[in-house]
Amino acid sequence: MKTRGVTAEIFLTAFKTLPKKEQDAFFVQMLKDVRLREDLIDIAIAEGRSRDKTRPFRGFLKEHGE
Repeated sequence: MKTRGVTAEIFLTAFKTLPKKEQDAFFVQMLKDVRLREDLIDIAIAEGRSRDKTRPFRGFLKEHGE
């Protein structure tokens, strides 16, 4: 593992050891932060669409009358 990911791995490991109620409390606190919440939503959307077929941007614009 690269040095860059070590801290993240430590935090993830610590999170996984928390009881479920503490994990839930952590998520509640994270979601109260608007910027973090928006980032999580963006990540979830990107992950959900990661296998979508791509198309040229010009084609998209043509379809939408731009």
